[in-house]
Amino acid sequence: MSSDTTDLDGKGEGDRNGVRYALYHRNETYAEKLDRNWAEILQELRILQTGLQLIAGFLLTLPFQNRFSVLDSYEKTLYLGLVIIAATALSVVLMPLAVHRRLFRRQVKNRLVTSGAWAAKVGLGLAALLIVGTAALIFDVVLGRLESWIVAGALAALVVVMFLAVPAVVVRTPEPALLPEPEEISHGPDQPVPEDAHGDLVVEAKKSPEDE
Repeated sequence: MSSDTTDLDGKGEGDRNGVRYALYHRNETYAEKLDRNWAEILQELRILQTGLQLIAGFLLTLPFQNRFSVLDSYEKTLYLGLVIIAATALSVVLMPLAVHRRLFRRQVKNRLVTSGAWAAKVGLGLAALLIVGTAALIFDVVLGRLESWIVAGALAALVVVMFLAVPAVVVRTPEPALLPEPEEISHGPDQPVPEDAHGDLVVEAKKSPEDE
């Protein structure tokens, strides 16, 4: 979820490395901001839920395979742990739905946004565990224990980079300022011309692209 960023000097602009960067602004009320944040969280949860369902569906089919009976105690313990993680992750991702039903029409969407943001973060962490654990289980069955640990370690490092390091770098990367572009709006014969236009075209400035 995106958060409102404060500027360096309190004037909406900052100076980093000799280059000025202006912050994006939105003309929206607090209620509109909550609606936008909630829509963004729902989109994130949909993407996360799809990935979790694919992994959970794969895990649920394993006990019905012929080779499942030949798994040793370590592999069965790992499998059961992954099933618990998958069920927990799906429960966490679906939690905002229960909260939304409970808080519906109570005009406390700020609580809904907060709970949804928490669910997205926890669900993402559980999804990382599922990615690493499922790959470790597959490689352990196909190749062996040592290869499984090597792959699990490599994937764990990749997940840390993708889920933690990359967002940290992106959030610290300054955004170049974009000047507003003028937009000419002509009024047709059936549209009244604003009094302050004096017969000329009304010129409005486009807002800079919205910052996520």
